[in-house]
Amino acid sequence: MRSRTRLVGGIAVATLALGAIGAAGAAAAPGKPSGPRYTAGAAGVGDAYFPYAGNGGYDVQHYDLDLRYTPPAAAPAPLEGEFEGVATIDLVATQDLDRFNLDLRGMEVHALSVDGKPAASVAPPLAGAEVDGAAYWHVQDDDARIWELTVQPRPKIKAGQAVQVVVEYGGTTTRPEDIEGALYGWVTTRDGAMVVSEPEGSMTWYPVSDHQTDKATYSFEITVPEGKVAVANGIQPKPEDTADGWTTWYWDAPDQQASYLTTASVGDFALRETYSSGSGVPIIDAVDTKLNAARLATTNASLGWQDEMIDFFESRFGPYPFVAYGSIVDNDSVGYALETQTRPVYSSQASEGTVSHELAHQWFGNAVSPERWQDIWLNEGWATYANWMWNEERGMRTAQTAYDNWYNTARPAGYWELQIGDPGELGLFLTQVYNRGAATLHALRLEVGDDAFFEAAQLWVERYDDSAGTSEDFQAVYEEVSGADLDDFFQIWLYDQQKPPTTWTTP
Repeated sequence: MRSRTRLVGGIAVATLALGAIGAAGAAAAPGKPSGPRYTAGAAGVGDAYFPYAGNGGYDVQHYDLDLRYTPPAAAPAPLEGEFEGVATIDLVATQDLDRFNLDLRGMEVHALSVDGKPAASVAPPLAGAEVDGAAYWHVQDDDARIWELTVQPRPKIKAGQAVQVVVEYGGTTTRPEDIEGALYGWVTTRDGAMVVSEPEGSMTWYPVSDHQTDKATYSFEITVPEGKVAVANGIQPKPEDTADGWTTWYWDAPDQQASYLTTASVGDFALRETYSSGSGVPIIDAVDTKLNAARLATTNASLGWQDEMIDFFESRFGPYPFVAYGSIVDNDSVGYALETQTRPVYSSQASEGTVSHELAHQWFGNAVSPERWQDIWLNEGWATYANWMWNEERGMRTAQTAYDNWYNTARPAGYWELQIGDPGELGLFLTQVYNRGAATLHALRLEVGDDAFFEAAQLWVERYDDSAGTSEDFQAVYEEVSGADLDDFFQIWLYDQQKPPTTWTTP
């Protein structure tokens, strides 16, 4: 969840013209007429909002991240940490590759290899020239929001070929900001780091294909000063170990995961693994030991509902989709919570409403991610509507009451003009995406009836699990289940720039 009021508003190893890393990279000299024709993988997946996020030409299978982090010294020292990492990336080429990109922002590359063959830092070769081994170059243009690590492997890579890329990198961590000026990525805190990367902030702490259409599995080894706790996604495959003043924490995330949902938060956490859901989902929480008494009481009460929330949402949306669940509650704040996969991150405290919201994201946003960032209402609308449903389950107020309250509240000028089906890169986290998104789902429920509504919700998760879908895909699922033509409905609710008619205000 990244709801907030919209804000108005590297280190260059080698600088390239934009065309040198463009999506249409020039073809290398062809081999035999019947042989492969090697070209550059695209420097981005072409998302309309973040065109250089993610990369083309390959599919990542697994990231193994071996990180070593020193938090900042006590105040008044600068709020900067020291970071060193080794990323081992298993990928499969989806085309004949002359070169390919990874996203990496604010870090220096120390060494790089492809299938054990080292790369040297060089300027881009002349067209058709051969370079022994492999080559790489790094572009970081903050103004243009381009952060690309280009790898030129030798020998070239054939479509379908699996290779392993190892990147040794590091630098000084700070407090990076997203396109709206909000903190994201590896956010340095005085006691560690609060790692929340939506929409494309994972590249601030590891080399990555930073778009949700390229999901992968993850493993983590995070070494921090003794006494600090490092918490990531998934489960602990083995206990932490300590030697010479350093502790290494191990985490394994075997489910497919979008890059923006990864975390490796570091701090003064108490790690709790004390209970599971009715279906046996293990719940592992990390709660900052510095929370004051009031925030700790609120947090403990809210986290205490997690097992029952899982049971309730499973009854509506289908089986919980991952190996574990839990929460990271940090005394520091980025101003929002985030649904990092299996273990959401909360700023300052966890409230019951926010916990239900982030848990619902595990189905809607995490198991099934938005294929385009313009489809973010599928994340936030569902998570908000799930909270309305949870409130009804708890006897607080019905989903219909929540809908009516939303519909009948006076709105400022311009509220209805936002198209939640395409809100723009500066509109991703506006309240309309959340609340009109939730209202869209309630109106859809009234339109097709409860049976079709929940059957289609479960089919949506089942069909697109471990993958991503669009608003058009979502509409198709609901039309398939209900037998209704929903073109007019989705046009009105997602794209019309006016208040929807009163047709759906009562059951």
